[in-house]
Amino acid sequence: MAFDGWCRSRRGIFYVLLSTALFCHRAAAALPEVPAPDVAAPAWVLMDHDSGQVLAERNADKPLLPASLAKLMTAYVLFGYLKSGKLKPDDRVDISRRARSAKGARLFLRPGSSARAEDLLKGVIVLSANDAAVALAERVAGSEKNFVVAMNAAARALGLDRTTFLNATGHDEKGQLSTARDLARLAAALIRDFPEYYRWFSLKEFSDAGITQYNRNSLLWRDPTVDGVKTGQTHSAGFCLVASARREGMRLIAVVLGARDENARADAAQRLLDHGFRRFETRLLYAAEIPAVRTRVWMGDQATVPLGPGRNLYLTLPRGWHEKLRARVTVAESLNAPIRSGQAVGTIALDVDRQPLAEYPLVALRSVGEGGFFRRTIDRLQLWLQ
Repeated sequence: MAFDGWCRSRRGIFYVLLSTALFCHRAAAALPEVPAPDVAAPAWVLMDHDSGQVLAERNADKPLLPASLAKLMTAYVLFGYLKSGKLKPDDRVDISRRARSAKGARLFLRPGSSARAEDLLKGVIVLSANDAAVALAERVAGSEKNFVVAMNAAARALGLDRTTFLNATGHDEKGQLSTARDLARLAAALIRDFPEYYRWFSLKEFSDAGITQYNRNSLLWRDPTVDGVKTGQTHSAGFCLVASARREGMRLIAVVLGARDENARADAAQRLLDHGFRRFETRLLYAAEIPAVRTRVWMGDQATVPLGPGRNLYLTLPRGWHEKLRARVTVAESLNAPIRSGQAVGTIALDVDRQPLAEYPLVALRSVGEGGFFRRTIDRLQLWLQ
């Protein structure tokens, strides 16, 4: 994205327009309120994947039984083993009697036999196979109990503070709880951290031992922009669904918990996704590797340092409001070396129609070491003259 801007260097304040238009009209009081759609489920949330912004919600932080949506974390932990090489797709996984006895959806694995790790993973993802989930948990952690410890550690690391897992299958147990918001964040982490494996969630069918079974996520057939994520259902949890879709570069995640039946959960998720794409727009404001601005550094081995948010900075706004957006980049009046990469040296403040919207830290994108004696002497003189 190209920026037009000007600076007032003595105050260290840089103004950057986020579009080529100039805005002279009076400021609106705030962003327009976008009414949430009517969704037939007790708890749900709609979130933009890139910005992390929640666009609509109901009871999004209420702890509820996750049913087989718990397998999103089962998959997340197993993907970590795949990525590290500790588990390989062609590894043979032994099937225990305990795995064979898992209730619910199954691949009907035989005790004493073995199966490819990738086939078992696809069984977990596409068919929600509980015997496959237990077999994989035992393979990588020694027991399902040990695997659950890894699931909860991953939940804490991802900031899923209202989520607790007690098994790898999603089977109802007292105390196994999650929320619509936490599950949306977990789905976003799956997509972000393991794009090479996330594509398995788009598989519409899976065949094993000559038997073909079909993905229960009906949105994969209904909406070509949907590419995952997973369904869940128990008597106590009701019908649940996490769905993600990508349209014109924008990805949304919808979570529906406790719907009355399979059609209701699919209709609810579809309504949320359609609402989000129709009413909102996400744009990349700053790319992690592209400086937002460069500023003077005193007494350093370099005269300037590039500054930016240090990450891809996305923003989701109601459609039509990105054109009203402006950033104010504020930098400390005097930056003296040494400066380390990632060090906060200012802020990026976003305004809409001259009204404050959000603020982010502005960091150095590279380190600047201390300059030599001659450079430091000249810079001290220049600072004194100013």
